[in-house]
Amino acid sequence: MGIIKAEFVISNTDVKKCPAGNLPEYAFIGRSNVGKSSLINMLTDRKNLAKTSQKPGKTQLINHFIINDAWYLVDLPGYGYAQRGKEGRARIQHIIESYLLERQELTNLFVLIDCRHEPQQIDLEFMAWLGENNIPFAIIFTKTDKISKSKLHENIQAYTAKLLEEWEELPPILTSSAEKKEGREEIIRMIEEINEQ
Repeated sequence: MGIIKAEFVISNTDVKKCPAGNLPEYAFIGRSNVGKSSLINMLTDRKNLAKTSQKPGKTQLINHFIINDAWYLVDLPGYGYAQRGKEGRARIQHIIESYLLERQELTNLFVLIDCRHEPQQIDLEFMAWLGENNIPFAIIFTKTDKISKSKLHENIQAYTAKLLEEWEELPPILTSSAEKKEGREEIIRMIEEINEQ
């Protein structure tokens, strides 16, 4: 099926103002500058559906896009951006947590991780919080074009080893490169399979 139609619907900071109805929602989140907007544009095959920025911390709202009139793709603010200051970080954290905890339509969360880095405490803590709150999620390692295949394999193994210290089983793990359009089919297939269920 793939993505034929993708349209922006609404941006807001209040989960109560998210679209009404009961269509499934697939949200994307990650630390600032993980390549989230680029990934969303690559998935939907639209150049500027999500606004990309050289400066981290650009997304500060819950952004809903309707896909094929059948489900929502949700672009969430990035977490852990130090230069927002304490108040700014607390505000963003409140937006993220209220959406993740209160939004009934949330079907799966995709947690984006830059494949070039060692396991980061902030990501591990965020995923532990998701587990504690029973929020279904999958991991997408981004920017795979930036490192060698062997290094990618090594980094993913380091991450999974770290996760298995806390988790009995791992969430689904996907890889992607927005530059090379890699991972698009696998991510869309996963969404379609969940929708069919």
